[in-house]
Amino acid sequence: MNKKDKDKSAKTVVAERVRTATSDLPVEAARLLARLGEAGAYARPDALVEDALVARREGGGVSIGSGRFATASGQVLAAADLATWNAAGTQLTITAAGRARLRRQAMPGDMAFPAQHHDLTVVEGGSEPILRNASENPLSWMVRRRDRDGTPLIDAASFEAGERLRRDMTTAALLPRMGSAFGAPRVDGAGPRDPASAADHVIAARQRVRGALDAVGSDLSGLLIDLCGFLKGLERIEAERRWPARSAKVVARIALGRLAEHYGLEREATGPERGRLRLWRG
Repeated sequence: MNKKDKDKSAKTVVAERVRTATSDLPVEAARLLARLGEAGAYARPDALVEDALVARREGGGVSIGSGRFATASGQVLAAADLATWNAAGTQLTITAAGRARLRRQAMPGDMAFPAQHHDLTVVEGGSEPILRNASENPLSWMVRRRDRDGTPLIDAASFEAGERLRRDMTTAALLPRMGSAFGAPRVDGAGPRDPASAADHVIAARQRVRGALDAVGSDLSGLLIDLCGFLKGLERIEAERRWPARSAKVVARIALGRLAEHYGLEREATGPERGRLRLWRG
């Protein structure tokens, strides 16, 4: 077989994989893919039933069963590059293409293709829900990433504290603008503007940012600005500051913990089950 025939056969194999991955999967294979998409999930051959796979999920140091599937379903996923076996052939896990397919299936209509290539999440709290690419936010990655013991890198209180700081920095106009603000009022003159001429909500946001960074301390405030404001990843922070590998994760935990304490955020609610009634009097 010459080089041209080899290239043609390779392209045929790739096209076949793409066609298989984009076509409808068998019902059982689709169910197995959904199980493998869960956190810490995998499948292995069943020692009690021939030609069967057992799906399991790790969590809190305990392995939990997620169902039994036919071996042929695992072979379909592996052939479509939606799942892969380890070197020993004893464990089947989902691939990046498999997770992309699950994201595409979760979004209806025109949002299916963007969801395949981005980790879209719905953000509430505004006038209407908006979609945000969570993969661009290192805090979203940290709150979903888990250690070996199954605990997230940061808890919900630290995540909310970092998001609150970013919202205040955005409101305070402390972050660079990526485009032109055509709706902003026009100011004549090319000289610098007086910071006191800003709107009241902008001045209040700047005061909140200054108070939060002062409470965290000068040794950690720069890290929070890079992490929460400029959305720099942990590896980039380590490279720019010449820190050892995986050290930014520990420092970020400490900084976000201090920030959460400043905002009064706790992982669990504490206090009496029922608060006593109070009367407002002059």
